[in-house]
Amino acid sequence: MSIVDVKKEGGIFILTMQAGENRLNRAFIDAMNQALDGVEKSSGPAALVTTGGEDKFYSNGLDLAWLAGDGEKERPEFVKSVLKFLGRLMAFPIPTVAAINGHAFAAGAMVALAHDFRVMRADRGFFCLPEVDINIPIAPGMMALIKSRLSPSVFRTSVLTGARIGGAEAKELGIVDEAVPGDQVLPRAMARAASMANKGRDIYKTLKRSMYAEAIALLESGAIDLP
Repeated sequence: MSIVDVKKEGGIFILTMQAGENRLNRAFIDAMNQALDGVEKSSGPAALVTTGGEDKFYSNGLDLAWLAGDGEKERPEFVKSVLKFLGRLMAFPIPTVAAINGHAFAAGAMVALAHDFRVMRADRGFFCLPEVDINIPIAPGMMALIKSRLSPSVFRTSVLTGARIGGAEAKELGIVDEAVPGDQVLPRAMARAASMANKGRDIYKTLKRSMYAEAIALLESGAIDLP
């Protein structure tokens, strides 16, 4: 089974992450970028939906075990590639919807936040930014991404407490746009994507880059530390 599967239904590209907990390591990021390459080369009306292939996980963040082992030598460059991937997703020229079918933790939560819209299951799974509890700093671009998506109070609480936030609460806090039963996550995400698929790519990309210029620039620069 491939790490990432992409299918198209009408104008909707459905990208399914199929690596278990979908932790971010070199193979995973390369597969995601390759999938986005294919979507970006398409023409005509389109939108992108991403989801996890297992019932329990959307993405559990960086693959810390890989980074402590086989990936240790490329840690700085790999982190930069993650930042650039988030920037690419945030500035993607077609509408994007995260169908959050399970846990979205740390960098996995940031992948969800990099989408234009988010649909989360209400009955299971958490959105969580646990860096405060696992002693990992948040790169400037990641912080700018989080800040651009959350209200000031939710931004503060999410980053400084590491709270685990379920789907219903995430909807109340404005982290996600919809919280629905598990079997409705993908259909609702696809419906939302379909309603946006006719947007012109050039203007859509231009508007997104204008709206989130600071966050996108920081992510695309790959800056790991503050200037």
